[in-house]
Amino acid sequence: MSQETNKDQDPKNQQESAVEAEENSQSEAVKPTDAEIESELLQEAYRGTEADELQQQLNSSNEQLLRLQAEMQNVRRRAERDVEGAHKYALEKFATELLSVVDNLERALSTIDAEDAAQKVVAEGLELTLKTFSDVLSRFNIEAVDPAGEPFDAGFHQAVSMQPNPEVEPNTVIEVFQKGYCLNGRLIRPAMVVVATSS
Repeated sequence: MSQETNKDQDPKNQQESAVEAEENSQSEAVKPTDAEIESELLQEAYRGTEADELQQQLNSSNEQLLRLQAEMQNVRRRAERDVEGAHKYALEKFATELLSVVDNLERALSTIDAEDAAQKVVAEGLELTLKTFSDVLSRFNIEAVDPAGEPFDAGFHQAVSMQPNPEVEPNTVIEVFQKGYCLNGRLIRPAMVVVATSS
């Protein structure tokens, strides 16, 4: 017993015991506990979930960007069409107002007696004025719709009357009261016509 006591009191043995105890405590400290392992696993799972969420957000942002780009292209095309239409049909109101001048010139010509020498000079002047006017209208793509003898077309003609006429096919324009006009292919005034019906 005295030897054991001496052994415990020996400084060398005490130092070795202290080193062993320290190593044991370090190895226990290095060894992760169950709570630490669980915490690490949760953090890894969270990082994986976070990465998935970030990827979904990135995909969603890319889709949104593509939609916005497509929408901007559509807006640009629509604006270009609107500008083109505005240029193409800018004269519509002005042309519509001028058509009454053409109508009056044509009416004046139809009332002149071509046999009367005094009115012949006036008729020539009116014809020249009407021709100049018609040339100007043609230069700006304003075309007359004069459908005499053609089938009735509700898109370009307005029937003011219907008359039985066995000499022509039913639904044929037999008389034009007033010419119609188109600007760049778009109707700005329908032709006022009389349409034949079957007797």
